[in-house]
Amino acid sequence: MNRTELVDAVSTDTGLTRQHAEAALEAIVYEVTAGVRGGNPVRITGFGTFKLRERKARRGRNPQTGAPVKVKASKGIGFTPGVKLKADLNSRGAIAKPAPAPVARVAASGTTVVAKPLAKKAPATRAPAKKVVAAAPAKTVTARKAAVVKAPATRATKRA
Repeated sequence: MNRTELVDAVSTDTGLTRQHAEAALEAIVYEVTAGVRGGNPVRITGFGTFKLRERKARRGRNPQTGAPVKVKASKGIGFTPGVKLKADLNSRGAIAKPAPAPVARVAASGTTVVAKPLAKKAPATRAPAKKVVAAAPAKTVTARKAAVVKAPATRATKRA
């Protein structure tokens, strides 16, 4: 799933407009990035924890030449899945997805509007292909012809 598909899924599940769903995703990415950059782990209960991982400087090897190379210290991000996410990933059945809560928005007139989630379209299914059963050609049994054995050719000798 790419970013566009994620925004569309959030929009469909929550009843938000696509622009609101995209803004929400932007805010989540920004807050996770800012939190981890500051050295604070970001915990999303039921999903997991994002942590800063610091790699020390080390010596590596160039795979082509085998020469030693200095690798600088760097920062990375680590993700540890939560208990609920692990359980959902390891369950054999489908993930039980709770119904999304309606979203309250304030309309331009100042009244609060509760948006109901849009009904999801049923996934398109293909009609099963009709099986065309053609009658197999009947096997014809042919009798093998007996091998014709010819007598070896002889030379006719002239008698004078």
